[in-house]
Amino acid sequence: MIAQLRGLLAQVEADRCVIDVNGVGYLVQASSRTLAVLPQPPELAMVLVETVVREDAILLYGFAEASERSWFRLLTTVQGVGAKVALAILSVLPPPDLMVAIGGGDKTMLTRAGGVGARLAQRIVTELRDKCEGMPTGAPAGNVMPGVTITVPTQRSIAADALLALSGLGFRRAEAQPVVERVIDRMDGKADLDVVIRDALKELAR
Repeated sequence: MIAQLRGLLAQVEADRCVIDVNGVGYLVQASSRTLAVLPQPPELAMVLVETVVREDAILLYGFAEASERSWFRLLTTVQGVGAKVALAILSVLPPPDLMVAIGGGDKTMLTRAGGVGARLAQRIVTELRDKCEGMPTGAPAGNVMPGVTITVPTQRSIAADALLALSGLGFRRAEAQPVVERVIDRMDGKADLDVVIRDALKELAR
């Protein structure tokens, strides 16, 4: 089983990336939040991996945090929640928000994710409410090797949300990400999502 990949980030797409490990390119599917905090290709990065073996394929799912991988595993225990839907949920709800949504029975929060209707949201709440107690809510994976970037910046949630918003406005991730990073850096750890989006739009409009 592949538990993590560390290598050259060769390519990033809307829902996946390719990591080159010693000349072998691994296709890794991931949530938009994980993809949003990856460095710009071609840089070194690491992702934690959940390997899913099927009769017709071996699929790799990548995560910037161990907590996100743990929630992916838990979500996919629910009937009707496959890997694609689990990643969609994690794309709109980071682990702390997911804990709140399930624990509080907030089905509306869950239906923000693509592929999650009211019925499936109810099933998730019903089946996982008692299981989510004690689940991790966001410890960074951390550096494991000098010179290799673990792609979990301090403002990762705000950066991911800002990139999602800008993508919805028609901006490509490749052009928006460096702008968002510059804006957040200027705020010295006090970034506000609305301000980040506003200032990024100003720069992108130039």
